[in-house]
Amino acid sequence: MDCSVALRRSSLGDARALDSTVRLDRPNDLPAAAAALTLQQSMALATVVATDETASADGDLKVRYVFEPTAPADDRFVTLLVSVDAARPEVPSLTIAIPAANWHEREMRDLFGIVPVGHPDPRPLVVHDGWPAGTFPLRKAFDGSRRVPVHPAQEFPHLVVEGEGVFEIPVGPIHAGIIEPGHFRFSSVGESVLHLDARLFYTHRGLEKRMEGLSPLDAFYVAERICGVCSVAHGLGYCEALEQIAGAAVPPRARLIRSIALELERLYNHVGDVGNVCAGAAFHYGTATGSRLKERLQQANERLAGNRFLRELVIPGGVRLDLSTDVLTPLEVTLREVLSEFDELMGRIEANPSVVDRLDETGVLSHQAALDLAVTGVAARASGIDRDARRDHPHAAFTLANPPRLQVATAAEGDAMARVSVRALEARESVRLIREFIRRLEPGSLRGNLPEPVPGGRIGIAAIESPRGEAVHWLRTDRDGRVERYHLRSPSYHNWPAVALAAETAIIPDFPLVNKSFELCYSCTDR
Repeated sequence: MDCSVALRRSSLGDARALDSTVRLDRPNDLPAAAAALTLQQSMALATVVATDETASADGDLKVRYVFEPTAPADDRFVTLLVSVDAARPEVPSLTIAIPAANWHEREMRDLFGIVPVGHPDPRPLVVHDGWPAGTFPLRKAFDGSRRVPVHPAQEFPHLVVEGEGVFEIPVGPIHAGIIEPGHFRFSSVGESVLHLDARLFYTHRGLEKRMEGLSPLDAFYVAERICGVCSVAHGLGYCEALEQIAGAAVPPRARLIRSIALELERLYNHVGDVGNVCAGAAFHYGTATGSRLKERLQQANERLAGNRFLRELVIPGGVRLDLSTDVLTPLEVTLREVLSEFDELMGRIEANPSVVDRLDETGVLSHQAALDLAVTGVAARASGIDRDARRDHPHAAFTLANPPRLQVATAAEGDAMARVSVRALEARESVRLIREFIRRLEPGSLRGNLPEPVPGGRIGIAAIESPRGEAVHWLRTDRDGRVERYHLRSPSYHNWPAVALAAETAIIPDFPLVNKSFELCYSCTDR
């Protein structure tokens, strides 16, 4: 098959085609089709979704490679659909040509048994030591309620760096701080990091398996709780994918309230993250101030939604609660005071030579590396990538007829200082947006009509700009309108490999700064 001809016939150049799917004749056509998208169309890999369709008429497995444009304000997804023989489940690996495919392909092999032929790193990713060979938990035949027997296993084959003066320094998976488990094995000479081998997925919860067969409403509560500090973003992503399937229209007031919640979530995360970076630099004033301001914002969240994480404010079809003047007036006072103190904190950080010296030229992620790994969010924008899903895949209030203007902050340096600076600018922008959304609030309904049952056999895909970057939600219903397959590609999932790469420009004592400047989430990865 001439892949370039097939792609042209699929109207991939049509900016109005929000989701085009190209069905490939053979798995071996995949590399050429992917090259046509990435090289000719300047697109990046957004997510990979494998499905078990052996019980359908096709009787096979399928893999969907979803791509999105790298240019700003281009709201499209293009899917390459590959059918895989269940008796010999193999596809050509894209990882060497598209490094962002690395984790997707390894996860697909672990959970579905689909082998990416030619992948440069054959080690397991999601399943850990002792997992029985030939057991694939996202196959339909796997019973998610049964306990899997774990077998004795040899030590995980970490990459070994050899040479005179090379030392290995293992960190984790259990850490001194209150964080989730992750194992980081440094190879170093003196304090210089030669290589970092990061291993995660110690607490993978099988939530995508758990959601199979649930009603769309019941599944929403699982999606919203994938991560505590991204609950609005994940809940909204699931809702927008479901609303696409249902053809449901969300009222304007509800869309504004959704964006207020999303920006409040971004704000308390960004303010707290700046304080966390200060902890890595031993700047204790900054740590205490960031924690105190984050606490004030989360107390404001509780007054708005009844809980500190804004859970269940966003619901399928709209929002659960209205925002009255009684809660909006105190919120404006909180925003004004927090913004003033946050500006003072940033002034002290930027005026402190010891802190700036620790952050400057530490954990550098080059522009090209960020593109290759499809890095997203603050980390991408600090490396010069002008992408923000609020503008590029409009959602919530950004889908209004007259959407608000978004100021996307970028930097070119790609180091820890750039990530802190971009995060601070985004926090200020969140305050401005919240105020604009509040000014635009007009009387209206809070929820649109969501048909019951939801239409069956349809696919919805939504991209939401969470505090950590773009999260891509893929949802398909079965013939009864229940969840057949849900897949989340979180921003942390795409950004963790970039942390390991950026660490190679730092020294061992500065790794906490590198890690905290990305401020990624274990929970969003261990879904």
